[in-house]
Amino acid sequence: MKDKVIEQLKTVSDPEISLDIVELGLIYDIAFDGTQCNILMTLTTAWCPVAQEMPVWVKEAAMKVEGIDTCEVTVTFEPPWTRESITEEGQLELGLL
Repeated sequence: MKDKVIEQLKTVSDPEISLDIVELGLIYDIAFDGTQCNILMTLTTAWCPVAQEMPVWVKEAAMKVEGIDTCEVTVTFEPPWTRESITEEGQLELGLL
């Protein structure tokens, strides 16, 4: 089920960077408690213009996965996001490698 959630989360992009949130390294953990999905994520900055909307987008994406009845999204800034958080694929897409 985790792979299906990741697949759905890849449909959510950071509007400023134009890269999906998985490749951007914003998703720290995905866990399940029965039919509840718990997602721990961060933002590129605490002052992110979509800081209020992004967790809602993440929840909506996860809820598209069959078998998930509820989803809790928690935003943390520990550890803080850095450019090194971006996956190698994401760095290639952004032209950083």
